[in-house]
Amino acid sequence: MFLKILMLVLFFGVMVGVGVYCRRHATDVNGFVLGGRNVGPWLTAFAYGTSYFSAVIFIGYAGQFGWKYGIASTWIGIGNALIGSLLAWVILGRRTRIMTQHLSSATMPEFFGKRFDSKALKIGASVITFIFLIPYTASLYNGLSRLFEMAFGIPYVWCIVAMSVLTGIYVIAGGYMATAINDFIQGIIMIIGIVAVIAAVLNSQGGFMSALDGLAKVTDETVSQTPGAFNSFFGPDPLNLLGVVILTSLGTWGLPQMVQKFYAIKSENDIHKGTIISTMFAVVVAGGCYFLGGFGRLFNVDVDTLGFDAVIPTMLSNLPEILIAIVVILVLSASMSTLSSLVIASSSTLTIDLLKGNIIKKMNEKKEVLIIRILVVVFIAISAFIAIYQVQSKDESVKFIAQLMGVSWGALAGAFLAPFLYGLYWKKTTKLACWVSFIFGAGIMLVNLFARDVFPVILQSPINCGAFAMLAGLIIVPIVSLITPKPDKKLVDDAFDCYEKKVPASQKNSLD
Repeated sequence: MFLKILMLVLFFGVMVGVGVYCRRHATDVNGFVLGGRNVGPWLTAFAYGTSYFSAVIFIGYAGQFGWKYGIASTWIGIGNALIGSLLAWVILGRRTRIMTQHLSSATMPEFFGKRFDSKALKIGASVITFIFLIPYTASLYNGLSRLFEMAFGIPYVWCIVAMSVLTGIYVIAGGYMATAINDFIQGIIMIIGIVAVIAAVLNSQGGFMSALDGLAKVTDETVSQTPGAFNSFFGPDPLNLLGVVILTSLGTWGLPQMVQKFYAIKSENDIHKGTIISTMFAVVVAGGCYFLGGFGRLFNVDVDTLGFDAVIPTMLSNLPEILIAIVVILVLSASMSTLSSLVIASSSTLTIDLLKGNIIKKMNEKKEVLIIRILVVVFIAISAFIAIYQVQSKDESVKFIAQLMGVSWGALAGAFLAPFLYGLYWKKTTKLACWVSFIFGAGIMLVNLFARDVFPVILQSPINCGAFAMLAGLIIVPIVSLITPKPDKKLVDDAFDCYEKKVPASQKNSLD
């Protein structure tokens, strides 16, 4: 117990120390929200990866999908690495950095407002962001409850309070730069932790081949009647597995807190390096999490009574104390890094896109940073309250909060992915097409939340419905753009002029 507490104190001390150190970077809006657009490849890549993979992935998704699909759940991690990281950086990274700087936009709603010259579009995007980031933020605490009770025997509420306060301190003090540096430290912990845990869990089952052989003998006729389904290449349910891969991989392309990482990167060369670093990070962390979860059925877990969140803690419960301490720090790192990213995205969006110029007519730089800091506290407090209320309430009606958390990812990505992608690449994208995508993406997920039975069976799952919303948006936006009035030529040309600007380049980057 002394060792666990000592490691926690050291961890929290470093996080707060980094926040205090980075105060000089957070004196204006550009510095607080984007680190002055001067963040290098390692910090940006780790900030992207740690924002991507939270405790929800390690405890919730890895346990749930590992139990459902067996070793084939590793495909989810591979999809996260190739689609959610590699392709996201290649397709979005460079263009996002160039156009957002050209338009002087610090948030995704502000990008929509300036790219399409629409104040209403900016406000609409900020409202969707506000509505769906709050429950997503609250979901980060879920993965910590069982783990902390197992490791420390302390009430879940104190864990929520401690995590909220300490994350708030370093975000308020140092802004994006403090978050990026802490994300790097937390990312290192996550890599070391997941590798150590996989090795220990497989060793407890007699090694990799022995564990794989044990998985081949597991049968569950309610899932599949095929022998050895849980150690097969595509698992017992390939179609639903594909839905999970699409949602958790393609979804990052439309999430404000993820795309915002590209706004801050320093240079062209850093984008190339960041692409490789981010992809390798995802291979180890995401691939490792889902690979680990795939062996969950080798352990005696009553998921009908305890739920899927009990799978990973049960797998870890008999590990040596030093490894349990590392896992606790790992999950805390995953949660705090994502929490810091979400509250910066939420508070900056609400301040820059909704309050500034609409509710508060005059807002100077100093006042803007102050309001963002205040809203960081507000967002953390609200998400902590939701998490505490959910875990303590015995009222069955509050279960909709947990459902809304699962819907959040699909709603945000379903609304924003297509308009953002086409807005970067296609001059004919129209304002009305953006509105249709916003309404369709957010609307279909809300209907799925409250009236799931109206959907075909395949779309009753929020996972599949979210994947459908994203793919449908990629079709809806070009169709609506082609049948609605063309955007103003001067507005579009001004936005795309940034790509034509001539800049000197070394010969290793350009033969001419």
